[in-house]
Amino acid sequence: MTVLLRGGSVVGVVGTAADSGAAPGVEDVERADVLVEGDRIVRVAPDITAPPGATVVDCGERLVLPGFVDAHSHAGSLVFEPEVQLALLRQGVTTIVTGQDGVGPAPGGGAFADTYFAAIDGPHPHYDGSGIAGLLATYDGTTPLNVATLVPAGTVRHEVHGDDPGPVTPQERRAMRTMVRDGLHAGAVGLATGLDYVPGLYADTAELTALCIEVADADALYVSHMRGGYETNARAGLDEIAEIVRATGVRAHVSHLHAPVELAVEALADLERSGAPMSFDAYPYSRGCTILSMLLLPADLARPGTTDLAAAIADEDGRARVRGAVLGRVLGRADLGTGWAEQITLSHVPAPEFHALQGRTLAEAAELTGTDPVDLALDVLVDSALQVTVVMRVPHPRTADELTPLFRLPGHTAGSDGIFVGTHPHPRAYGTFARYLEEYAVPGRLGWAEVARHLATTAVERHRLGARGTVTAGAVADLVVVDPERVAARSTYAHPMQLAEGIDDVLVAGVPVLRDGALTHETPGQGLRRVS
Repeated sequence: MTVLLRGGSVVGVVGTAADSGAAPGVEDVERADVLVEGDRIVRVAPDITAPPGATVVDCGERLVLPGFVDAHSHAGSLVFEPEVQLALLRQGVTTIVTGQDGVGPAPGGGAFADTYFAAIDGPHPHYDGSGIAGLLATYDGTTPLNVATLVPAGTVRHEVHGDDPGPVTPQERRAMRTMVRDGLHAGAVGLATGLDYVPGLYADTAELTALCIEVADADALYVSHMRGGYETNARAGLDEIAEIVRATGVRAHVSHLHAPVELAVEALADLERSGAPMSFDAYPYSRGCTILSMLLLPADLARPGTTDLAAAIADEDGRARVRGAVLGRVLGRADLGTGWAEQITLSHVPAPEFHALQGRTLAEAAELTGTDPVDLALDVLVDSALQVTVVMRVPHPRTADELTPLFRLPGHTAGSDGIFVGTHPHPRAYGTFARYLEEYAVPGRLGWAEVARHLATTAVERHRLGARGTVTAGAVADLVVVDPERVAARSTYAHPMQLAEGIDDVLVAGVPVLRDGALTHETPGQGLRRVS
């Protein structure tokens, strides 16, 4: 198939020396056509004549950028659904990186992820338990987007050691290293940990270091949801990652980095000087989203696939003990405190009797049902088998101007942490990348060429995703056409499932997958294997 993108302005690394007169590698925004043959860009230059039979896309006053990479996605099990495909493509996302937070279908049989992260990832409809290779194969030619995956360390630990909080044995550690090595050999782009989730929170630094030896040997990426929360505690998590980096030489990446901007910038600069440079992903929203069980419950009551919580609150004394534990957790968090119930909004509640509470804060829901926020939360969790997600407000939201210094760091990549499960998700799933373009591709913040690097090129390089992420001859033709005057995120906390606007044409591997804002129903996407 031949496609000509005609009349637009190319953003990023432009053309070749022969085509543009510029030295290769020079970043710029300039008027140029883009000719695509098969899955590759073959020429970037002004006034290219359309070959016979070519599909011509009139780009008008629009910009041509490399397809965006969502470096932290929870859409790996739902990317087969047209509604999810449309939500991603309308933001310009052409590749997602899954297996995040240490939980995913592979390399296990899939039951652990389907049970514990059902409210975040949803069940994978095609995975047959055949490991990372089998998981990646489910995406080959079945979806319009590319999907890369990390080896989820929590799933690996669960397969070998279950959810027991005790340390793994030397034999179990060897088995875990083998599972990680095999997953990387099958094409996984790295290893992901979720050190606030069961059973990842039980892994000590020595265990993680042992696994990261395999990651370093493969030149893959260690991606970590850090231990002990973020915000003002972020330095402790960053220091643990730096210790692992220094011990193994692994390349490291921080998931959804949320912290006071000055703290994060200073800590990352210190680590760079100490020889432990890191990349990280972040999204341009102030609120977070997680599973309610992780937020409220002690770890021994938050184990997936159990009835531990129901048993613990079966009598009045037990309920009183659990209530005390919940209050101790929320009141001890600097980002929650005494107004905690007003800051937590129920996002996804599968229990039918509580469906009407979705979109309400716990405080509002408790008042509506005539109960107490803690008791309501416990009842909702039990009746939903712990599969409840919530959106969390923060006490001090950061503005775009405040976030700009963080987003300008060379290690920054865009990651939505987008969750598509439920009827009232966080708006980041539908709006992250459009919001970046709308708020940061402006004078005084990042600008278009810099945004292209942060939304595409850096993630491609860090995750070893091959010859994509630039608009240059020879690159894979994952391309996005953006109207700079119209691009905007329309999803809000009140109406989180509104599609983004301003991106109506998208190519994946040279095939139009979005035309005039609608799906073409072509499926050129692939399970992306790591390219050394």
